[in-house]
Amino acid sequence: MTYFFNLMWFALIASSFFLPLLRYQRLERMRRTLLRRLEKARHSRVITLIHRQEAVSFLGIPIARYINIEDSEQVLRAIRLTPPDLPIDLILHTPGGLVLAAEQIALAIKRHRGKVTVFVPHYAMSGGTMLALAADEIVMDENAVMGPVDPQIGSYPASSILRVLRTKRPADIDDQTMILADVAEKAVAQVRDTVLSILRDTMEEAKAAEVAEALTEGRWTHDYPLTYAQLEYLGLPVKLGLPREVYDLMELYPQPPQRRPSVQYIPVPYRDGEKRDK
Repeated sequence: MTYFFNLMWFALIASSFFLPLLRYQRLERMRRTLLRRLEKARHSRVITLIHRQEAVSFLGIPIARYINIEDSEQVLRAIRLTPPDLPIDLILHTPGGLVLAAEQIALAIKRHRGKVTVFVPHYAMSGGTMLALAADEIVMDENAVMGPVDPQIGSYPASSILRVLRTKRPADIDDQTMILADVAEKAVAQVRDTVLSILRDTMEEAKAAEVAEALTEGRWTHDYPLTYAQLEYLGLPVKLGLPREVYDLMELYPQPPQRRPSVQYIPVPYRDGEKRDK
């Protein structure tokens, strides 16, 4: 009996470790197959930068993902391995991340000789928007959004810190706020200059300066969703119509399962004219 229970515990522990690993390896194979299919269809190098909440090891602890230095290293390596004239398709799904990492990737995209197309199936906010600005073409889902690229200082928008200087006398402002304001002023100027340098090759100087100002000055909250129509109005090279493979690929980056799903539906498209129960 003791041997039986020991065997059961061993099987339970082994399955806790190996089953997630096997599932991950299967997902990786499916992702690579789909990436290769998309590359063959578009004659391009496909790079993904997809940040979902992910589960860690067998404990299932969720962690948040964002653009970091490791991402910039990997994307820059992928661009280096791409022939200069070969088009690049970058699939973006990200809330943003470190300014340094986003700027490195954006500048590398800008320097690539071949056409760079960014696909946005759902959202590419903050640093993700900066990457999209560097592309030759941005292809979006009709419900996808991007966002402002105004810098954040800690937990505060840089533009909001600077507003304090305009509304209070220097004598009424504490030293820490004055230091934050100094950093905020530099951060806004630096990000605006980077966006301007990215846009001036594809826009007239005055228009590029106008767009850079709009995206970095704090006109909107940092999470404000900029829709296709708004981005088109700003003069960005956006279009609608994602390849089917992009949606299929997103299905292979699932969120960690929850005890009770917050969204449920029957995953079958209804046919036109199909009778439904009332």
